[in-house]
Amino acid sequence: MMSNGFLSQGNIDCLLKDGNDNKALKKDEFLNDEEKDLLGEIGNISMGSSATALSALINQKVDITTPIVSVTTFNELISTFEDPSIGLEVNYTSGITGGNVFVLKVFDAAMIANLMMGGEGNVDKTKIDLDDMEKSAVTEAMNQMIGIAATSMATMLSKPIDISTPIFKNELSQHTDINKYFEKNGIVCISFRLTIGEYIDSNILQIFTKKTAKNIVSIMLGESVDEVVEEK
Repeated sequence: MMSNGFLSQGNIDCLLKDGNDNKALKKDEFLNDEEKDLLGEIGNISMGSSATALSALINQKVDITTPIVSVTTFNELISTFEDPSIGLEVNYTSGITGGNVFVLKVFDAAMIANLMMGGEGNVDKTKIDLDDMEKSAVTEAMNQMIGIAATSMATMLSKPIDISTPIFKNELSQHTDINKYFEKNGIVCISFRLTIGEYIDSNILQIFTKKTAKNIVSIMLGESVDEVVEEK
């Protein structure tokens, strides 16, 4: 049965590790090891820049590190969620085709919003939803973070990249539009470790369609984007 929540560290280790028992990777070799490493490194550099932006917003030390790349399906991913989660959908408007979704635990998003608004980090650990002010704050935080990440990615890919404003998605697993979109196209998921001062030691996910991920890798490798196979 599907649970409405977020990944624990144990789930991440089980789902995303490159072991022989990893069913998601065994059945879908869409990216080879070199391409996964390249995508992870691109994510590591761009999200590292995002961490600096977030740190300035909340006046706390922020680290976003340790990318782990997995080719899987959206249903397989959300079936491992344990804690309530939210998503921020961001589309590329130029430079790259497609988009991505960032996923955070509700508690982590609420903590970021609290610190951003000058709070002292007093957030209910059993929180399952965000109020309007928290949604607005975390959307603005992610907007700035993702903007910085896109700038870093543009530098690495040597081409301008523009993005749309993040669209907030409350309880990601319940959004049938995202579910259908990702189930049709398949996903590449990058899991990052997120630490914020003494408040958060968690994970943030970045989810691409397989086509978008392959598009990014192909540009980085100097291949023609037209050679990327369209998804069925």
